[in-house]
Amino acid sequence: MRHDAGTDTAGPARDGAPRLSGAPAPGAPRRNPDTASRGAAPPVVAAVVVRAEDAPGPTLVVELGQLPDGALALREELGALRRALAGTPYARLNKFALYGSSTRPGRDLDYRFVQALPDGGFDFRTGCGHSLLACVVAYGRRGPVTVHAVTTGDLVRCTPEAASGAYSLRFLRPPDTPGTLPTGRPVDVLGGLPVSLVRYGNPYAFVDAAHLGIRSAEGLFRAGDSTLRRLLALRAHAARVLGHAPHSALPKIAAFTAGPGGLAVRALTVGGWHPRLALTGAAALAAAAALPGTVVPALDGPVHTPGGPVAVSADDHGVAVHRKRATVLDRVELPWRIHATA
Repeated sequence: MRHDAGTDTAGPARDGAPRLSGAPAPGAPRRNPDTASRGAAPPVVAAVVVRAEDAPGPTLVVELGQLPDGALALREELGALRRALAGTPYARLNKFALYGSSTRPGRDLDYRFVQALPDGGFDFRTGCGHSLLACVVAYGRRGPVTVHAVTTGDLVRCTPEAASGAYSLRFLRPPDTPGTLPTGRPVDVLGGLPVSLVRYGNPYAFVDAAHLGIRSAEGLFRAGDSTLRRLLALRAHAARVLGHAPHSALPKIAAFTAGPGGLAVRALTVGGWHPRLALTGAAALAAAAALPGTVVPALDGPVHTPGGPVAVSADDHGVAVHRKRATVLDRVELPWRIHATA
């Protein structure tokens, strides 16, 4: 490994991952087309490591034009990629994103996200807003960029904010679109507790922390392992309802408390507490708050998290998460073993 410094869905591939293929993004470095056929060594893929603020960790971003012929970015290939990262500063990196230029009207990029799991497996069904932003930053075009998240089906408009240099990410789907409430109900009772299940960006389960014995933002932000275990058990209930395996990354779950200072939220991510709030979590929370009858109250001002406030807004046309930043940390070259044995 060396450190220096429209794609369309072609139907499902093995492991449930959508296939992506298409033209490279403008200005992307090119791969040598002969390397895939030499046989002696795997082809080398150029990638970018991008860290979005508020994310638990960085994302390894690969532009599709860098992939060797025959690559599908499935379980075995990504497993080999993780092994190639061992011994580097990114050995614990667990977010992978692939993007390319879209050929469909109204879309600039198509993007697919893969979440690496603690057991060594991968989840191909989840989305990640911070990794989507990482692709936009790696793409390098300053100006509005519309991204199709192939995994979740979302269209997201990423617009630079002139005053701050950050981005606003707007999900182009009205909160009241059929399917936002996957059970058709604003409230479901899971494990004896009222919970709102929302599918927006990612499937989420929201619960009032008062039902966990927590009635203040300070108490929620200091909650320890016992609260984490209760949320994990509640998430397992929600997973069964939504048809996900208990060990998968979905659905996500977050607890909130409402007080004089506004809404405070604490969420889980793969491996424990989220340091702030996932970008898709902020979007799902705003969508839930915009729907009548859910457990989430209407939003009035920023959402407070352990890592600081998150600015989010919703209207009849969609949900926007504001003032989001991402930075390129490194450019790397990695061997890519097509259909390697795990």
